[in-house]
Amino acid sequence: MAKDSASEADRVELRVLRRDEWDIWYDTLIRAFGGVPEAAEERELWDSLTELDHSLGAWDGDVCVGTAGAFSFRLTVPGGAVVPAAGVTMVSVAATHRRQGVLTSMMRRQLDDVRESGRSLAILTASEPEIYGRFGYGVGTFQVSTEIDTTRVRLSVPPGTDDVGLRYAVPADVLDVCEAVYARKVSERPGMLARLPGWERLGLLDPESEREGASPLQCVLAERGGEVVGYARFHVKPEWDASGAKGVVRLRDVQALDPAAQAALWRFLFGIDLTSTVKAYARPVDEAWQFQVSDIRRCAVRVRDGLHVRLVDVGAALQARTYQAPVDVVFEVADAFCPWNAGRWRLSGDAKGASCERTTDSADLSLSVRELGAAYLGGVSLAALGAAGRVRELRQGALAEASVGFGSVVAPWLPHGF
Repeated sequence: MAKDSASEADRVELRVLRRDEWDIWYDTLIRAFGGVPEAAEERELWDSLTELDHSLGAWDGDVCVGTAGAFSFRLTVPGGAVVPAAGVTMVSVAATHRRQGVLTSMMRRQLDDVRESGRSLAILTASEPEIYGRFGYGVGTFQVSTEIDTTRVRLSVPPGTDDVGLRYAVPADVLDVCEAVYARKVSERPGMLARLPGWERLGLLDPESEREGASPLQCVLAERGGEVVGYARFHVKPEWDASGAKGVVRLRDVQALDPAAQAALWRFLFGIDLTSTVKAYARPVDEAWQFQVSDIRRCAVRVRDGLHVRLVDVGAALQARTYQAPVDVVFEVADAFCPWNAGRWRLSGDAKGASCERTTDSADLSLSVRELGAAYLGGVSLAALGAAGRVRELRQGALAEASVGFGSVVAPWLPHGF
């Protein structure tokens, strides 16, 4: 049986995607995720954003049996620097070719390509989180979803909220000013993506098939002194029962330049006429509204994984960020999938900068590249990973020192999927 599987794997050819293959390649991806066709506008967007040079197809003869792509992103890391990262995406293997080494071969080729391109990081969102740990990815950010009963929950707002004016606007007409707000926020939170041309269209996608009976996309701007200081994009789904209106506000995105503008937008969402619920998905775990509500239990908060992070070049990645407290630690790193990372690395850094070089000095901490990826953006504590048995302390005090240094003042967060 093993011999047959090996011969089938040998028959599969892995190659860079050609323009005339995109439709077949994308249809293979869609089938792997259930086969429900996407709206034409969504398909067209992903077609325009696909980077052919960074996309792979696995072919069994003329049949596409595997897909994998990568976007050229710029990712905010602790300290505010925005660094190149490969956004791994559109990964699938046909059900007919599972457990034949197709995925492993695509991951191998992809990480080799990322390294050759000089990018030190690869990131992804996982449909099945258990898949990617064996390739060195660790869960680096978490996100909150909520369903707030706005008939029972009140919102306390900070001083200055009443100075913020709100107005409705057509989402497409104010895209530029909304993107300007977003761009000013990028450096403030690790995990955020600096949007390259074309990606601004993602926030305007609004296929009717995905509204589930809700309104077309709506937008409200927050303004102060003639300047746009925030925005919210959302849908409203009217619902009624014998007792009256019970509509639902489905939040797509909200960004603001200061706490008062943020509070003004959330207060507006809480108070939309004929609604009783605000649903929000994939929000930061430390977002302010959670500490302004009168009853967090009536907000049905749920936490799940967000961005998975892989250090492709340990030295370059660790010195690309800063550290909130001085760190001088030697890591013994295990990395079976990318063996060029394996061995000892001395990291020395603080809030001004860092260096990370090979060393023969005795190790202070022992861990795999997966744990470094989890801790990299500052949202997962090395000490917590140590308590889970995933980091081994070899020098007393080294784990606490590194944990404090790796932390982030604000929780890392991925603002949108890819």
